[in-house]
Amino acid sequence: MQYSKVEITSVNTSKLKVLTEKECCELLKKTKEGDKRAREKLISGNLRLVLSVVQRFRNRDENPDDLFQVGCIGLIKACDNFDISQQVKFSTYAVPMIIGEIKRYLRDNTYLRVSRSMRDIAYHAMQVKEELTNLNNKEPSPEEIAEKLGLGVRQVVIALESIVEPLSLYEPVYSDNGDALYVVDQLGDSQSAASWIDEISIKEAIKNLDSREKLILHNRFMLGKTQTEVADEIGISQAQVSRLEKGALEKIKQ
Repeated sequence: MQYSKVEITSVNTSKLKVLTEKECCELLKKTKEGDKRAREKLISGNLRLVLSVVQRFRNRDENPDDLFQVGCIGLIKACDNFDISQQVKFSTYAVPMIIGEIKRYLRDNTYLRVSRSMRDIAYHAMQVKEELTNLNNKEPSPEEIAEKLGLGVRQVVIALESIVEPLSLYEPVYSDNGDALYVVDQLGDSQSAASWIDEISIKEAIKNLDSREKLILHNRFMLGKTQTEVADEIGISQAQVSRLEKGALEKIKQ
């Protein structure tokens, strides 16, 4: 498939008739009345709209034919769900639907597995983002998206971040005379060899502590509890906790 000339089921989409707004409205009305032929004409007359959306994803390492097919699903959903009573152009409604369907496909085929519920939240958040952007001519804030969905801001932000495609460490970010600079080249080594050895030694030392000593250190330094709180939890005195904590730390130092 070429981006300027698409053949799907032996039909060259570059030769398809482009519907006028009036023709589109008439077909939408007939489609809502159950006219199947009108629905087919409506879909066929907007295939080039799908093509224009697919071009936005031309730099991705994806098969354009697959993206076109997925985009057609978004177009069909738009045809079936469009509210003709709203004073909105069909293309204004259809484009976000097509984009959303393609993005959902890309998210579902990512190397990182994200839960279905998380993807659904992200998908709805992207839809709301597109709608609010078209309505207000500016990108909405996470707070506005969350309010529209009736969800917490943190939940929406995490969902959207979970579907961001990971960047390869060997992605070129700059090239000069054939010498490329990669992402990995910009990452500094924050830990020396000595610090790695120290970390391994500490982990090995902790393994040699008994279960009560491990529990005390976990509560004190991982959970931030006081010695009194730890004492109440495990049923010993604060003085015993202090002694056991000091002894465990001394073992680790040795």
